Amino acid sequence: MGKIIPLSLMGLLSACELPNRPQLPAGLNSRFNDEQPSLSGDGRLVAFVSNRNGKSQILLYDLQGRRFIGLRGLDPGGAIAESPSLSRTGRYLVYISSIQGRPDIVLYDQATGRSQLLTQGYRSWIRNPNISPDGRYIVFETARRGQWDIEVLDRGPLIELDIADGSRVPSPQQ
Repeated sequence: MGKIIPLSLMGLLSACELPNRPQLPAGLNSRFNDEQPSLSGDGRLVAFVSNRNGKSQILLYDLQGRRFIGLRGLDPGGAIAESPSLSRTGRYLVYISSIQGRPDIVLYDQATGRSQLLTQGYRSWIRNPNISPDGRYIVFETARRGQWDIEVLDRGPLIELDIADGSRVPSPQQ
């Protein structure tokens, strides 16, 4: 004969919660698993990986405004997102997206709401991307030579740099 396990009404009700429940509390330091933080160069934004909505995702929090910022177009849809890194003002966000276990570096532009796969066709394992404050360079670890090495990806001189309002943009000749 099997054991009888008593169930409380509260336990049954909590098991019936909807998966898209509101994020509570709406700040940092919650009961959820929040990890891998990255601070923008100006110290205003923090990006991190969280399981607040029942799945692992990257969230962006405005420390001054004490609120979350929606990242339209970021959701990798079924992919595992990890290791976020922010540029100076948080315009650019790079992260690792793993679809079917294969990691790729993705660049998200907050100004346009678009994501761009940067390492499509790259034939090596990669990890820990980090973007420069101006958003031009991305460094990451690669196992291309059978050991972990550092590579630098230059997005080129024609990209729109992430600079603070009123800052002077250096000319390409400098």
